[in-house]
Amino acid sequence: MTNPLAAGTLEGKRVLVTGSSRGIGADTVGYFAEAGAKVVINFRNKEARATKLADAIRAAGGTALTVGADLTDADSVAAMFETIRAEFGGLDILVMNASGGMESGMAADYAMQLNRDAQVNLLKTALPVLADGARVVFVTSHQAHFIETTETMPEYEPVARSKRAGEDALRALIPELDEKGIGFVVVSGDMIEGTITATLLERANPGAISARKDSAGRLYNVSEFAAEIASAAVEPVPANNTRYVGDISDFGA
Repeated sequence: MTNPLAAGTLEGKRVLVTGSSRGIGADTVGYFAEAGAKVVINFRNKEARATKLADAIRAAGGTALTVGADLTDADSVAAMFETIRAEFGGLDILVMNASGGMESGMAADYAMQLNRDAQVNLLKTALPVLADGARVVFVTSHQAHFIETTETMPEYEPVARSKRAGEDALRALIPELDEKGIGFVVVSGDMIEGTITATLLERANPGAISARKDSAGRLYNVSEFAAEIASAAVEPVPANNTRYVGDISDFGA
């Protein structure tokens, strides 16, 4: 996948992508770094992967910082932003990519803790660190974005509802962000081939992903979707603060 961001266009910019040690987050960080941005790679427990990615970015001449943080732990989040302030002085782009809720062994309300409560706390804690004219991007799925009008797979519904709740809570902060000159964009995509969520869904409901692919015609892969997220961070904010990735004809408005 070709980087949608031209080399040097983000020189001097500072970017944090949550959940960026692997998958969509890692590819997104890579695009930003190639465009000249100083990047923060956030991880919860995949430190080795985060370090490997940071080393690769530095070897290519880029600047990368790794910061571990559990987004459901307010103190951990606060410490992450203090590290970013100390190292980079602030942020110009915040990509809220980390999500979950299908992991085994978690509390019954973990999805809501991570996908709603933690996201709101993340953004509120980030506000003093975000520069004038900064951009915030929240990553979600069509299955979550349209959950109130279109049913989804039963195995995914708790996650979908928690992510929609998170999106709604973040949208409520748009007036405050506007006052500070901070742009906010929701990037909504279909199921993405090659992600942990797709793997877990396929395991819980064999054939689910292939059926969705047949219905949609095609599904984006990790690098393609990451390119859309990177683009959303620099292109004008859509009128409804939403960037749809892929076909939405199967989803009721």
